[in-house]
Amino acid sequence: MQNSNLNPLSHFDKTFEDEFYKYAKSLEFKKGSSPFYADDLLKYFYIIIDGRIKTYQLNFNTNKEQTIFIYKRGDMFDVISLLDDKPHDVIYEVVEECRVLELPIEKVRYWLENDIKFNKIFFPYLAAQMRHTEELATELTLYDTKDRMINLLVDNLNTEKRFKYNLLNNLSNSEIAKLLGTVRHVIERTLKELKDEGLVETSRKSIKIKNFQKLLDKTSQMLLK
Repeated sequence: MQNSNLNPLSHFDKTFEDEFYKYAKSLEFKKGSSPFYADDLLKYFYIIIDGRIKTYQLNFNTNKEQTIFIYKRGDMFDVISLLDDKPHDVIYEVVEECRVLELPIEKVRYWLENDIKFNKIFFPYLAAQMRHTEELATELTLYDTKDRMINLLVDNLNTEKRFKYNLLNNLSNSEIAKLLGTVRHVIERTLKELKDEGLVETSRKSIKIKNFQKLLDKTSQMLLK
C-alpha cells in the first residue's frame, strides 16, 4: 500500500509510515451496509481511503434521522471514543462503496501521546469536527429549511468547510433532507423555490448553481435577521 492512498501520511517520515502500515488493516464495505458498532469503535480507529460513510442519529419512535457527518477520503472516526474510551451512540452507514484502514485504538492513543506530527494533524481535525457540530446545532435551531439549504449550497463550494466541501456530489434528495433535519418532500419543495428564483438547476442527484453571488447575498441577509 502506498503513501499516496492517504494524504495525511505525506507529512510523516518513512519510519512512522512503516509503523503505521504495520498496524493498519485494509477493509472494504458495500454501499448500504452498517459495518460499525459501538464495541468495534472501542477497539479500533478508522481512516477512510475511498468512498463515503455517514454517521447519524435515529429516533426509533418517529423514524426521524439526522445525519451528523458524511466522512470521505482522509476522514477519521470515531474521534470521541478514541478520546474518552466510552461507547458513542451513533449509527454508521456506507453511502458509497468504500475502503478504510482499521487501526488498533490503543496504538492510535500511543501516537497521540508520543508523536508531535501526528498531534499536529489530529487536533486541527478534531477542531474542525467540533466546529462543524456547533454549526449544525446552530443552523437547526436558528434557521428554516430554505436558509439551511442555501448555506449548504454555499458551503459545498467552500474548500475551508472540510465536512461540507463537495458534500452534495451524487447525494439524493433523501440524503440531503437527513443532513438538514427535514424530509425529502420539503427539500424538493425548497429546491423548486430556488429554481423558480433562478438560483439553481436540478437533475437526478445533481444541483447546479446558476447565481452564486445571489446565494452569497442571501447568506449575508440571514445573519441580519
